[in-house]
Amino acid sequence: MSRKSLKVYIVLAFMCLSVSLLMSCAKKHTQVSETYLTPTEEARSETLKEATPGTIREEDLGASVTAGRNEYLKASAEAMRLFESQNIYFRYDEYTLEQNARLILDKKAEWLLANPSYSVLISGHCDDRGTNEYNLALGERRANAAREYLVTLGVSADRISTISYGEERPIDYGNNEEAWAKNRRAEFGLR
Repeated sequence: MSRKSLKVYIVLAFMCLSVSLLMSCAKKHTQVSETYLTPTEEARSETLKEATPGTIREEDLGASVTAGRNEYLKASAEAMRLFESQNIYFRYDEYTLEQNARLILDKKAEWLLANPSYSVLISGHCDDRGTNEYNLALGERRANAAREYLVTLGVSADRISTISYGEERPIDYGNNEEAWAKNRRAEFGLR
């Protein structure tokens, strides 16, 4: 589906949502006591009362489309935040994907396939045990393991980039297993 077609479908969806919202809003405005309305709301309430059932004024539709678009953007921003906040984790000195990591990657692949205009940068990380060179290589293997799994799920390889930070960007600076487990991860950034 082309980007232009996707935009047309989104606009049509907003229009349908707007019509249903407008119809429900019209009923609510006529039931509210006039003493609780601001002058702007009161004027809007009067114009809604004058509209015959089943007719929608162009400015009301525009306001509803804008409101629907804002809700869509808010939901979209939340979905992107959730996508980026879910890391996957690895065992010590391993880059094999465990079941929990695969489940997270399944959801990420689903989102990427539904949002083809985005690409992702996967960064591999390690705990601070081992040499810098070894940890950079291990971080790269971790990022590549996630990348390869996403590709097997249908995400185009040219939409996925990888980088290794090794031990250079820890989440937890502690020197114990709990801290090290948090640092053995792959992170995902949308672009």
